[in-house]
Amino acid sequence: MHVCITLRFAGTRYHGFQVQKNALSVCEVLQNALESLYGVRPPVKGCSRTDSGVHALGYCVSYTQPKPIPPRKLPLAVNRFLPDDVRVTEAHRVPEDFHARYSAKSKEYIYRIHNSAVADPFQNGLCWRFPGPLDAGRMERAAQYLVGKHDFVSFMSSGSDIADTVRTVYFAHVRREGDDITFHVCADGYLYNMVRIFVGTLVEAGAGRMPPERMRDILEEKKRSLAGDTAPAQGLFLYKVNYSEEEAGNTQAAQEITAKQE
Repeated sequence: MHVCITLRFAGTRYHGFQVQKNALSVCEVLQNALESLYGVRPPVKGCSRTDSGVHALGYCVSYTQPKPIPPRKLPLAVNRFLPDDVRVTEAHRVPEDFHARYSAKSKEYIYRIHNSAVADPFQNGLCWRFPGPLDAGRMERAAQYLVGKHDFVSFMSSGSDIADTVRTVYFAHVRREGDDITFHVCADGYLYNMVRIFVGTLVEAGAGRMPPERMRDILEEKKRSLAGDTAPAQGLFLYKVNYSEEEAGNTQAAQEITAKQE
């Protein structure tokens, strides 16, 4: 049975999702748990690479179960073997050709800024504390220039070997609640550090160091040096992975069949 599980994890002590030779990764602890559950170590497909320190609210992983466990029972079964900062929240049966990364149509990220001179101990490691004043309205206006199909090379870290730097951003919003500012973006794909550079540039607008419309010029001039700094990793969360309606329908149908078989 091919399944897709959804993870929530605090990435503070992990070096991203992908297995590393000399560092702890989310994939390693997940595969350790799956090996404890099934008695063998199944290969898994993650929906995205994540940087060291990045978190997830809805990270998807697909794999073929070595032994059939009903999807409704799978989260609790796996969680018995996972550390406290990683949890499986959902599991669904999916078609055999489903791939957590390549079947995705879009991904959503959120970035959290705690805009206060005083740190919040309950948000330690889960946001970027920015002590200076930020105008979320200016940041929202700047964010709207990112929406659409563009060459986002200005928002890619140097050293990346990606040749095609055109992506489509479906929406981008900045909202403030008290001292907390959240950037929420959805796109069909992302370049290396793209969201974090978005945030670093939006902060320039929010701090009054650049006009919001400058974002359009940064896109057009295609120079990384014109965009803002790369925001720290600890404020970034993979929020949601979106798949096609057809695949969602197949997943639902498979769940219904599984439920009847149980």
